[in-house]
Amino acid sequence: MNTSVISRIHVGYEQPLPESALCTTRHAWARVPVEPTQAERAALKDRIRSLLEAKNAVMVSHFYVHPDLQDLAEETGGLVSDSLEMARFGRDHAAQTLVVSGVRFMGETARILSPEKRVLMPDLDATCSLDLGCPIDEFSAFCDAHPDRAVVVYANTSAAVKARADWVVTSSCALDIVRALKESGQKILWAPDRHLGGYIQRETGADMVMWNGACIVHDEFKAFELQALMQAHPLAKVLVHPESPLDVVALADAVGSTSAILKAAREIDAPEFIVATDNGMMHKLRTLNPGKVFIEAPTAGNSATCKSCAHCPWMAMNSLAGLAQVLETGANEVHIDPALGLRARLPIDRMLAFTAALKSGQPTAGLVPNIGAA
Repeated sequence: MNTSVISRIHVGYEQPLPESALCTTRHAWARVPVEPTQAERAALKDRIRSLLEAKNAVMVSHFYVHPDLQDLAEETGGLVSDSLEMARFGRDHAAQTLVVSGVRFMGETARILSPEKRVLMPDLDATCSLDLGCPIDEFSAFCDAHPDRAVVVYANTSAAVKARADWVVTSSCALDIVRALKESGQKILWAPDRHLGGYIQRETGADMVMWNGACIVHDEFKAFELQALMQAHPLAKVLVHPESPLDVVALADAVGSTSAILKAAREIDAPEFIVATDNGMMHKLRTLNPGKVFIEAPTAGNSATCKSCAHCPWMAMNSLAGLAQVLETGANEVHIDPALGLRARLPIDRMLAFTAALKSGQPTAGLVPNIGAA
């Protein structure tokens, strides 16, 4: 079985800590699924379609997983979307089994919101560098050091970290929620992605202290290489996810979540786009915009063997074979302690209520309670 060691990143408090106190991803790894043949792919898809119907199950897939898993989700009445819409869809769908193709925090969120349903994942070892880099013990100490702040955590965190938070946010709603908190006079403790947190702080002017985490994919985009690519494609517009470094974000024509990137690609009148996010997005971008060209933003210089290696190794662990196996056997079910799930659900429900009110034009001020961390 193939494994690969993921590059090391340090996370922790906003001030430097001793080496022993820093959590890293030095021991993280990811399996590389064997790519099926065309005949095997067709057979697996047919099997999965039958199993979904037989098991009263529905697929929920993230934009970053393999195109086969994206297409199959939509073909069978499921969803392909960002983590916010995945959470909503799984909660509201009538199916009693949810199959989440993504990374572990997404499966946990589905189970938190639907404790009465079975939640399966193609591979329970598919995780996230942001989740790994924000362990609950260290994060709780960080919160305790800042008791006067509203604790806002990105969805890319464990159930335990969510349970310690006042708010959970995704990249599609973080700006609106932090802006509302600022307007209500609250100071923010943000975790775990420092790039996304910095972007939100610059956009809102909120008083924020930040956990020092980063996504191993977005953190590798290089501004100087992006500038060279822009010169080679002068008509291209640049779309950037805010988990990217500041100097990359500064070059963007549009900055936003995966859903915002899709919207910008559809609405901006340009023949070409350079995209700085996980290259799993390219499938949906190209499918929805057949007349436009999409180019991966560079993560490395000319001497590198891979000019752009922007793909999450854990998202890549999701496969048709894994999906078929869990539907057949019931393996890889996501379990969460019920008491922890109830506490973690509060900040998630708060996010969903806020975004629903915002979407419908209803007042959101009453949805920003002045509560302390648990």
